[in-house]
Amino acid sequence: MAAFLPNNDRLFSIAKNLEIFAELFKIINEQYVEELNPNELIKKGMDPMLDGLDPYTNYFSEDMVEDIRTSRTGQYAGIGASTKRFQNRTKVTEIVEGSPAARSGLKAGDEILRIDGIELIKITQEEAEKLVRGQAGNSVRLQVLKAGSITPIEIDIKREKIQLKTVSHFGMADPETGYIALDEFGAESSNEVKAALLQLKEKGARFLILDLRGNPGGLLDQAVSICGLFIPKGSLVVVNKGKTPESNIQYHTRSNPMEPEMPIAVLIDRGSASASEIVSGTLQDYDRAVVLGERSYGKGLVQTRRPLSFNSFSMITTAKYYTPSGRCIQALDYSNRRKDGSVGSIPDSLKKTFFTKNGRKVYDGGGVDPDIVINRSIYPELISVLEEEGHILDYGTEYQLKHNTIAEPPSFELSESVMDDFYSWIGKRTIKIEADLEKSVETFQAVAVAEGAPAILESVKDIETGLKRFRRKQLLEQKHELKKLLTKEIVSRYYFKKGAREASFKYDPELKTALDMVKNEAGMSQILAKKPK
Repeated sequence: MAAFLPNNDRLFSIAKNLEIFAELFKIINEQYVEELNPNELIKKGMDPMLDGLDPYTNYFSEDMVEDIRTSRTGQYAGIGASTKRFQNRTKVTEIVEGSPAARSGLKAGDEILRIDGIELIKITQEEAEKLVRGQAGNSVRLQVLKAGSITPIEIDIKREKIQLKTVSHFGMADPETGYIALDEFGAESSNEVKAALLQLKEKGARFLILDLRGNPGGLLDQAVSICGLFIPKGSLVVVNKGKTPESNIQYHTRSNPMEPEMPIAVLIDRGSASASEIVSGTLQDYDRAVVLGERSYGKGLVQTRRPLSFNSFSMITTAKYYTPSGRCIQALDYSNRRKDGSVGSIPDSLKKTFFTKNGRKVYDGGGVDPDIVINRSIYPELISVLEEEGHILDYGTEYQLKHNTIAEPPSFELSESVMDDFYSWIGKRTIKIEADLEKSVETFQAVAVAEGAPAILESVKDIETGLKRFRRKQLLEQKHELKKLLTKEIVSRYYFKKGAREASFKYDPELKTALDMVKNEAGMSQILAKKPK
């Protein structure tokens, strides 16, 4: 392989192959029988090359720059509404509190038919999202079918700069415990966490729960700054190790900690990745926090942005990162693919043992292992289908049409009569579930039709009836999960995302465990191997 060639031979090999590629690209564009789009063709050549490396090394064309800027800064010019397509119908799923969309009267559950005269059924979801975004101060015209109406209306909404907060919620989980939910690591995340912590302390917080569940990561410098709120100035947070000298960097905290002693519990799950793993892993390495939940995702690779011609750029994996104890939490070994190109996890036999500040054992090669394992309940397939097909969204709309107001989020509770109403309502709707049972019935039915066996078709109808009864029984058995989803959906209509999270606390066993643990001084000391004072 070229990677093992002497440097001169390697440079010659690079130049030779680039020349061959350029010649082939030129000939194909000039002589291929059909007219080709050179931009699409070159992208099709680049993507397989990058796919063979890892999922994080990518090429971004000029028209993708704005999307990347939004993901990094959390700011864009738009109306403050999220949509999703359900069976060729585009519906509003979330409204940002205080946004132009909220002030215009647009609500979750409303269906968007046209944007500036363009029918959404004729374009993709991504194209529709780009139509909504634009220059701040300019207006966008939406044709909307309001929930409960049969006549579309036109709504003109002036775009504004929308600043998405990465701290989606903070508040007091109980009279002494503050709670901060960080959804990703953007340009202002450390400032948001610091501001939230200050307000929580003013309200009497003596303990803290930092929720990083589902946080996919983001900007590394923000992870370093957040760690700096809790560990001493000058502490090593993370080390990047790569092939080139500029890829080898050590990151230390730069300021005195805001809370060097406050007991902390950090919540993680399988969706906590990258910068989330730096924060949870670093606080764990310094025995500064108890980590609870599930093993994290295991992304220990660092990407660097490299500019290319014509305002395009690439994100290239240039290093691996290591927590203060010396462990790399990368779970998948992209450098040693199987013959079929698939990627395997790093085997346990190759994982190494490292030690925290107080001498506790931690391991590399598989994400951050929590100090207290809490396996989250996974939504049964039927419940996931109800959410994916928009049934939960639609019932939230039905409920809002009948109720002008509801109780405050912490005290809101769905009554048994409401749940009975939901079961009656969902029983009248078609649920397209692609489970093995349904597929088997469809196959059996197709064979019966092909064989011309009407008697068997009658038996299939009996099976279908029995299957419907079985699915209804499943829904009744999964009332707890349904109540959680319906509660979040309904509360979000009146109190937005913040209220929905507050209302869901009562259905959150991981949060309950974290609350009990963070205030248990003896338990915390035992887990963190602290010596008694």
